[in-house]
Amino acid sequence: MDKFTALEPVRLYTSATSTGARLISRATGYKPGFTPLLIGRLPSDLHLLVLSHLPIPDIPAYTRCCRSIAALANDESVWAKRWKALRIDKDPSLQKVLDEMDQKFNEKAVQSRAAAPPTIPVEDEFGDFTTADVFGASPAEEMGDFAAAFSNMQRFSVLASPKSPSHFFRGSKETSKAKYIRAHLILKPLTRVLLSPPHRILSDLAEQVGSSLYQEAKTLRLLSLFLSKQIQPLRQWETLYMSLRSAMDRFDSNLLAAFDVADGKGDEKGMREAADSSWEVWDSNGGDWEMGKVWAEKREIFYQQGKWRALDNFTKEEELDFAAMDEFMEVILGAINEHGARAVRVFPPASQVLLLFSERLASEVVGEYITTLLARAREISNDIYLKSAAASFREAWRMVDNIMEVAKQRKDSDVSRTKAEDVVYQMFETNMDEYLDEEVESVKHAFELICKGWDQEVTSASSTAQAAGATRFLASQNPALVKRNVLASFTSLLLLPVTIVPRTVGVVGGALMTGGTAAVQGIAMLNPQRWVGGGMSGIGKGPNVYSRDLEGATLFEADEPDEDDPQKQRIVAQKKPPESLAQFDIGSPTPLMTAGISTPLASSSSNTTHQLDLLLSLDVALEIIHADRESLKRVETFAGYPGHYGHRVRDTIEEIFILMLQAVGERHVSKGFSQATDRMKEYKPAEHAETSSVAPLVQFFELVHIGDTIQSMVQVYFDKELAPHIDKTDFLNAVVREKKRFENSLDDSVAAGLNAGTEVLMNQVEHIILTLTKPREYYPPEDAPLDLGPTTGCTEAIQCLETHCKLLKGSTSKEVLEVFYQEVGLRLIAILQKHIKRQIISLSGGFQVIADLNTYNAFIASLKIPAIIADFSHLKMLGHVYVVEDAKDLAQIVRDVTRYGGAYRPEDVYEFIQRRSDWKKIEKTVDKTMYNLSFKEDCRIC
Repeated sequence: MDKFTALEPVRLYTSATSTGARLISRATGYKPGFTPLLIGRLPSDLHLLVLSHLPIPDIPAYTRCCRSIAALANDESVWAKRWKALRIDKDPSLQKVLDEMDQKFNEKAVQSRAAAPPTIPVEDEFGDFTTADVFGASPAEEMGDFAAAFSNMQRFSVLASPKSPSHFFRGSKETSKAKYIRAHLILKPLTRVLLSPPHRILSDLAEQVGSSLYQEAKTLRLLSLFLSKQIQPLRQWETLYMSLRSAMDRFDSNLLAAFDVADGKGDEKGMREAADSSWEVWDSNGGDWEMGKVWAEKREIFYQQGKWRALDNFTKEEELDFAAMDEFMEVILGAINEHGARAVRVFPPASQVLLLFSERLASEVVGEYITTLLARAREISNDIYLKSAAASFREAWRMVDNIMEVAKQRKDSDVSRTKAEDVVYQMFETNMDEYLDEEVESVKHAFELICKGWDQEVTSASSTAQAAGATRFLASQNPALVKRNVLASFTSLLLLPVTIVPRTVGVVGGALMTGGTAAVQGIAMLNPQRWVGGGMSGIGKGPNVYSRDLEGATLFEADEPDEDDPQKQRIVAQKKPPESLAQFDIGSPTPLMTAGISTPLASSSSNTTHQLDLLLSLDVALEIIHADRESLKRVETFAGYPGHYGHRVRDTIEEIFILMLQAVGERHVSKGFSQATDRMKEYKPAEHAETSSVAPLVQFFELVHIGDTIQSMVQVYFDKELAPHIDKTDFLNAVVREKKRFENSLDDSVAAGLNAGTEVLMNQVEHIILTLTKPREYYPPEDAPLDLGPTTGCTEAIQCLETHCKLLKGSTSKEVLEVFYQEVGLRLIAILQKHIKRQIISLSGGFQVIADLNTYNAFIASLKIPAIIADFSHLKMLGHVYVVEDAKDLAQIVRDVTRYGGAYRPEDVYEFIQRRSDWKKIEKTVDKTMYNLSFKEDCRIC
């Protein structure tokens, strides 16, 4: 029972507190033993809220209500707000000014006591009030009732105290209330000066605080914080603040005059003192700082705009030459170095006069110059406008580095690079919308012209030009090596620096090659003719290719080893490198396969055959990529733009790349493959005498090589140029999706073309077998010598297949290649089965059939496709039925279901043995053995 205790009586209701009061008391932090939860009918926190907003003179009247409210008046939250409003903790210089005024107050108090006559203390009923300080007294109406505000804490009277303000707080704790009382007692006597006539306020104030401009400015600022709405130290604080504000304005005007005098003399020390003082008394709610604004307006560079002509950046031929803008920017940078550096040394860091001066310089001088320049460029051409916009922005960007360099002269300059960049960004914002819109439209127009020009060239190509066209990848023994060399050079081309600002070189006397020109000339070096090898010595003589051939030397000499030996695959450096890419001239977009070089594959095509490889061109793809890269590099100049225009720039970069993918994919690659597929379907083997190759298929394989190279170039371009701007792993990104669509479209086009090409190839193989197989090829005379080699038709068919299968190797993926090989094998089996059923085969001819089937099987085995290798091994075994003499043995072979692995049923084998020349002799025996019946014995006519 010890663990059970009696319940103590609990008072259910109380008249002093309530649930709401208890909850409020938890937030205020007051303990029940220190302060009642409710004072009167209001909670204590509401009384605290009232005290924190009351003017100082009204606090004593409020605290007379009761002792509890008087105790609340000592709370830190009431005085912390007023102490923070003075901002003394944030600005140590204000504390220093306050200490100096306190020291002067102490000195004055000592002097006043020394000058007063001696008195004899007399004890009477008046107590301490008999020792009033007649020198420090103030009218009652001026002091108000503030003397009683602290009577609850310390029994003293300000009116009667002859001691200094710091005397009362030397031993007290440094609370917000104690610190504020000290500041109040120091600053309040200075408010009497504000009651003087306006023209005497500054002079009277200077007598009390000192003759230093900076100290006087600090005092004025401290008084302005003291006479604020957050503190309300006196009843007439609003009137006093207006008088103080007018005095501060007059003081600022005097400082401005002093600053101009010091500026005229070059006295930076005097300028700095006046500037610091003016910054202290400046009202941030009244607009821009007058002194910094006036100083910037007086710089001569703002009134010399007629000295520079923006139109000098255009030559007589209406081309760009930014030498004039270079000189103009040198003057601008010189002004920043001269005036900006002085602004950093003279003005307070918080005033940001350097940025103010730079912003005005950028908007009024540089901005006007660029506006005139772009207006003239727009009149000339859209291309000149786009180049001028990017070049002028790049020139103006030099101001950023210059501003940062000047700001380093002072460690506390408080000029970040972001603020310096905003100077140029804000200046150029007015041109961004028009520029970005025109950039996209220009890219669309350029792609349209390139694609239309190529379509017209393909349509108007003469039969002579078509016959002269020769495949370049397939002319090499190792097309993959040629492709790697092209991509390596294309990658090097992308690394060429792009010069945004066009200039001229006076020493050489010619134009310096810009980024766009370098890219165009670099494209001229990517002709695969220069990688094919020594048989290309005639390159460069045609009208549509290079005007110079490097004196007979090729740009690269590429060895062509076996692909299985990568160590031997190397590129030998060029024998005689050109001094400059500008030595080469290229004409309008022309196909890369137009040089008059005959190859065994190309010579097979007749003049009436359309050259399918002319439907795609690396030159066209390179021109599209070049046009896209030139535009992309211009837009990249603005890639750092913040905010709205930063998003627009990134969207424009993505849109430009998407337009390039659409132009290369839909307008060129897919269209070319579609036309090639349609033309291949029109090919009829019987109309062509050549049997070793199918001209449309050979040309289509070259087309596949070109398409694969274009896809690889797009991938390289994407990795080098666009990857830094997007997330490649973001599958929802518009660029990533469009690139995937481009790749899928190319794969679909190749697959559709290969399907048609396979049909054409197998038709050609069937045509070869039909035309080159003699009537008695498998039924030779008995006295004819037995030749166990493959027939001519078999040899030619396999040669045709081998040639075309090798051409596709290295131009497409392994999966597509396997599907192509499998399709060839399956269709070849069907052709051979049909061919065998068409023949009459003797016993000696059976050995010839086996020889041909062995040759076909060896070819299929070289393709390394397991599925069709097994089918051909079964077909090879099927040839044995033509060399078995005994009919019963033949019947047993036919009945053996497991012999051919289930590939051929007995009924199928029965059809093949019917092509034997002795079938009529052995038919009865075979039937009787197979089906165990004889027509003469088992069948009767009723």
